[in-house]
Amino acid sequence: MVSRTVVVQNQVGLHAKTATLFIQKANEYASGIWLEKADRRVNAKSLLGVLSLGITRGTEIVLSADGSDEDAAIESLVAFINSGI
Repeated sequence: MVSRTVVVQNQVGLHAKTATLFIQKANEYASGIWLEKADRRVNAKSLLGVLSLGITRGTEIVLSADGSDEDAAIESLVAFINSGI
């Protein structure tokens, strides 16, 4: 399992449109991928799960992946978030 902590910097956080783009990116990988905010952990491939975290600008989140392509998944998703979506 691989985990990385990132701070969401885009203007609106992970709202409906950006969350959808993030989930599409996460679904490119076979690994299980999770998002954590504070004490909540959700499946990063689930729109309802991601939206339920209420991730806004400046929120610190932990991305975790477990599977055959976990390293590539984490690197790609961290880069995606850091790109400003």
